[in-house]
Amino acid sequence: MDQQKRVLVTGSGGYIGAVLLPQLAASGFKTVGLDTQYFDGCDFSSDLSDKFSTKKKDIRDVTPDDLQGCFAVIHLAALSNDPLGHVNEETTLSINYHASVRLAKAASAAGVERFLFSSSCSMYGTGGEDEALAEDAPLRPVTPYAVSKVRSEEEILGLASSHFAPVFLRNATAYGVSPRLRTDIVLNNLVGSAYLTGNVLLMSDGTAWRPLVHVDDICRTFIRMLQAPRELVDSQAFNVGSTSENYQVRQLADIVASVVPDSKVTVQKGATSDKRNYNVDFTKLVRTFGPDLIQWDVRRGAQQLYSAYDDANLTSGQLEDSFVRLRRIEQLLSDGALDHDFRWTARPS
Repeated sequence: MDQQKRVLVTGSGGYIGAVLLPQLAASGFKTVGLDTQYFDGCDFSSDLSDKFSTKKKDIRDVTPDDLQGCFAVIHLAALSNDPLGHVNEETTLSINYHASVRLAKAASAAGVERFLFSSSCSMYGTGGEDEALAEDAPLRPVTPYAVSKVRSEEEILGLASSHFAPVFLRNATAYGVSPRLRTDIVLNNLVGSAYLTGNVLLMSDGTAWRPLVHVDDICRTFIRMLQAPRELVDSQAFNVGSTSENYQVRQLADIVASVVPDSKVTVQKGATSDKRNYNVDFTKLVRTFGPDLIQWDVRRGAQQLYSAYDDANLTSGQLEDSFVRLRRIEQLLSDGALDHDFRWTARPS
């Protein structure tokens, strides 16, 4: 495949996008970002805005003209995570579901050959711990975010044709360092809590199972999906992660406590079990692409996060506000910068 083909990445200014764009460029792809820029200024390290072409545009407003000349679209843009999805469930579906399908239709109309959809293992919802869930397992979403992913996959799959190949990457729970850090995802949060307070604070009883995957490995997988022969990935769903990286949340906390000096596991008073509970099978990814694709494990990721937090002198304000997606959106709404539908207004002076 010609490595100089153009790839458009939606959500390019987000947690994954900020890592993916440099990796795409290093792999020889021409890249362009598209982002509504909710999180501009929420920078853990260098801002990417001057390094890569980025168009500021709401994903709900994309047309085929925006996608002309692209070999592929990598669709990351979404209201990402369950608490944010509950703020306005109708808007969550509008952005994460309806706009995703509209984007896929626009991509097909523009002659885009490959459409990589960033999906989620959260679609398995209440799958439980008894059996690792492969891609053909029943989908039991329990949050608006997860529901939006299920509906998007179903409808986008129906757009597949001889010239348009959708691929669905069901990412495990992400972790790891990014220029646009998030501290509202479990491992990043636990390490931050341990670093700042000495307490690895569990908000639930820690019994629920989660699969985890490093953001670098997610990006590596997206790139491999672009490079793969069409027949290998066309209309396929892939769980993205490693079967050995399924953990109970309490196990994650114990690992963090062993990595961050002078820290201990504590459980918030009144904590209850989390209904999101799933153990995932990643055999298909390994069988298709080999065992080298997923390179990180949680312990090494926790060490990376601790070192990065220490080097950057992470603050409690960053941990609890700046790098929490829900807090950022709430602040923009409060300031009047976003309306009820999460569209930009004239910024207050």
